[in-house]
Amino acid sequence: MKRFVYISLAGLGVLFIYYLVNRTTSTQTQEYTQVFSSEIELCTTCPPGFQLNDDNQCISRNLYLQYESLEDKGVGGLKTALPEIRDGFSPQQIDLGRYLFFDPVLSADGTISCASCHDPEMGFSDGKAVGVGIHQKKLKRASPSLWNVAYLRKLFWDARAGSLEEQMQGPLYAEDEMGATEEQLLATLNGIRNYQRLFAEAFPKRTANDSIKLHEIYTSIAAFESTLISLNSRYDQYAHGYHQALNENEIEGLNIFRSFVARCAECHTPPLFTNQQIAVIGSPEPDGLPFDPGAEITFNDKTRRGGFKVPSLRNIEKTAPYMHSGKFNTLRETVEFYTKGRGHAVPKNENLFLHWHIWEPNLTDTELDRLVDFLKTLTDESFKPKVPDILPSGIDLQNFNS
Repeated sequence: MKRFVYISLAGLGVLFIYYLVNRTTSTQTQEYTQVFSSEIELCTTCPPGFQLNDDNQCISRNLYLQYESLEDKGVGGLKTALPEIRDGFSPQQIDLGRYLFFDPVLSADGTISCASCHDPEMGFSDGKAVGVGIHQKKLKRASPSLWNVAYLRKLFWDARAGSLEEQMQGPLYAEDEMGATEEQLLATLNGIRNYQRLFAEAFPKRTANDSIKLHEIYTSIAAFESTLISLNSRYDQYAHGYHQALNENEIEGLNIFRSFVARCAECHTPPLFTNQQIAVIGSPEPDGLPFDPGAEITFNDKTRRGGFKVPSLRNIEKTAPYMHSGKFNTLRETVEFYTKGRGHAVPKNENLFLHWHIWEPNLTDTELDRLVDFLKTLTDESFKPKVPDILPSGIDLQNFNS
């Protein structure tokens, strides 16, 4: 019935549709159709780490481009190239995506944004064991960090998305996350004059009178997320030849990390610190929660039951708690899990196909401490983007979040 109503009223204009799909939302959400902050202009230069070419595209530039990569997969030793990055967006698309990323008008009731679960002050995670969606609904898994997602080929813990555009539609339209619908999202943004103007600027083949399209929304957010690059940590300085970047304890931790005893680097391979594969490691669920089948559902494969995508360790110091379920509160607890014995936390009624790298390295307390020392050298937030003060929707984020 709702679909028929939208079609039959299409000719009455975007604003009436906006009223129809939002008539039950808060007064604050209804006010987004007003004229706000017309002084907002999109940036015409690329973010740090990107260079503008003659086609108005931002192209990634970093020192890892000088290295080669085994089979172009970006895995190996210190001087190894990264996998292919997702770049080539315009500065205007990137900046528009920045505004959209932080704007709660994208959610069903105007209360949460992408940044609610991916806060730049918390490593683009949220500091919670599991994410919290609309109406304070607890989600099933932890919110993964977005640093360096432009290099990833599979997204979500269970690897069910193959692109940034596909991934973002999950939380956008999930009833327990942002709770929006395609119709509502389009009506909301098309009802905001500033967004109409900015979309016309970011996509110059259209005019301000053209309606905002879904693919333009997805492209803009993907453009912004592709610029969340973290490749200038103290570890990176060491890898590029500045030996003094790490102290003795941290170098010892790096050697343990790369050793065939600990085997950390087999899955968390430099320089991205993930091999982007699914691994079944037998990580425990928090008390009282059912067993999470993970990637078994994505691939319809029982050998991947309890398997999850190997996360990057970049900025890992900033993204506690850890694992897909937020089970471990500290890095020390997390690394200790791997030395307690193969399958020690697997429920008795589960027969999992554990990854062969999961065994019993029997690391000492000192070795575990050195591993934590090294992991903290992967912190780099030098390219952290600026959070907008005022959004095109007219929301003042400082007052909104207070």
